[in-house]
Amino acid sequence: MSVAPSLRQALRDAAATLADAGVPTPVVDAELLAAFALGQERGQEVSRGELQAAAVLGAPVPSGLAALVLARARRVPLQHLTGVAPFRGLDLAVGPGVFVPRPETEQVAQHAIDEARSVGAARGHALVVDLCTGSGAIALAVAHEVPTATVHAVELDVDAHRWAARNVARRPDRVVLVRGDARTALRALDGQVDVVVSNPPYVPPGAVPVDQEVADHDPAVALYGLGPDGLEVPRGIIAAAARLLRPGGLLVMEHAEVQAVAAQEAVRSTGAFEQVETADDLTGRPRMVVARRSSGVANATTTQSDVEHSRT
Repeated sequence: MSVAPSLRQALRDAAATLADAGVPTPVVDAELLAAFALGQERGQEVSRGELQAAAVLGAPVPSGLAALVLARARRVPLQHLTGVAPFRGLDLAVGPGVFVPRPETEQVAQHAIDEARSVGAARGHALVVDLCTGSGAIALAVAHEVPTATVHAVELDVDAHRWAARNVARRPDRVVLVRGDARTALRALDGQVDVVVSNPPYVPPGAVPVDQEVADHDPAVALYGLGPDGLEVPRGIIAAAARLLRPGGLLVMEHAEVQAVAAQEAVRSTGAFEQVETADDLTGRPRMVVARRSSGVANATTTQSDVEHSRT
């Protein structure tokens, strides 16, 4: 009579399967999938620590683990399988149709959070706009970490907007979700916003993301920024920020490492910003442009070509 494998052995086997499939963090992914499967059985969330304790105590293998491991070995994103993506201490609902937030973007959020805190401390309230909000990650992080901030989050894509609505429902008092074109939305706020933050699509056409999970599962509309350099949508975001920001307001926008110089040039070309700088992500790579809205410059306008090519 065969003996059912223990949870500890199942975790070893799962990690080996994922390693063979090229998953970068096979042990962590195996444990997270097992914790998710065990939580589904128990009807309550199970942490990695609780899973590890269960393995030591000889708990049985949770049903569904094998199927989850096989799906992950096919490089289905871990977050699609568990339905959750962590971002700055928040657990965001994600799945097919929305860009999975990355740790690199947490530093983009940090710049927006720091500025919103400073404005809130000085004025009692901060007004923040998150353009191309996707799952709502940056907007919700700002709202969660800056009690004095009100955040308007804009997303056009219908699938991404559904995920954002699901997440924003947790903080409806602090985040206003708008389905619209990020380049032309929120005209009622022109010249009033303290911080505009964005992680727009910026991958150039023809460039294929290295990670299989990104290339095969993140929606193309959230990746490719249009134009020969991938910066057509980001340029529209910059123009929108020039329109929305008050004098002295801050723009923070993510871009690819190789786009640092071009992103700075795009910001400077508007004539609406000063103190234009590139900031690094947590790995030390130049991944965002940070600039202040100049004083005494008329608000920028969005061109018809921006509208026609916008996806956000």
